[in-house]
Amino acid sequence: MDETLARAREAIAVARSIVVLTGAGISAESGIPTFRDAMTGLWSRHRPEDLATPEAFRRDPRTVWDWYAWRRERVALVQPNAGHEALARLERVAAARGADYLLVTQNVDGLHAAAGSRRMVELHGNIRRVKCFDRGHPAASWPSETPGPPPCALCGSPLRPDVVWFGEALPPEALQAALDAARRCDVFLSVGTSGLVEPAASLPLAALERGMAVIEVNPQPTPLTRRAWAALAGPAGEILPRLVPLESTP
Repeated sequence: MDETLARAREAIAVARSIVVLTGAGISAESGIPTFRDAMTGLWSRHRPEDLATPEAFRRDPRTVWDWYAWRRERVALVQPNAGHEALARLERVAAARGADYLLVTQNVDGLHAAAGSRRMVELHGNIRRVKCFDRGHPAASWPSETPGPPPCALCGSPLRPDVVWFGEALPPEALQAALDAARRCDVFLSVGTSGLVEPAASLPLAALERGMAVIEVNPQPTPLTRRAWAALAGPAGEILPRLVPLESTP
């Protein structure tokens, strides 16, 4: 592990372009349940697929809105962990030496932004944001006392969480930006993701096809592990702080 860690750390330290992909594993270390694990308590009688589709929202907007409101409340109580903070530091270190950097996340919890990450693509949206159902108008605020989804201030359409539901395509601009970055990076860092969910699972493969250094950080083996240039087995909160260079002091 120490030799692999040192090798990966050196590659990151000299890379001219870095892409990081994160999945549910890094947020689980902060105590955020996975999508399916969130179906507890009074929500245990529901299937997540029944609360995360446009059809479900049309059929029962109040139940869908209330479930996401409950999830937002839980996310608001959670803090970024050492893994999130290390990636925010990596962005600053890369910027200080003029390297390109992009964080691509499958998570919707907003913890990367809370930790200080700025150059970021949120492939699946962000549960802390809302937009209107019909036209996608973003809403900066909304009344919390309204039963069910409040109306959009611009068009009257009901508000919904700004996340990608089953049956919806990923934002094409976000996906293209992630793919372009993966194809031109020197180092691709895959953190806490199973490597099973497409199209995100194809991003490290795009870097591998060009012979770039793909580094995996994950407690369990994934389909990427055997192909990775360096595979580091362990939690992101333990591995990333050791992997990311320290910031130089003025």
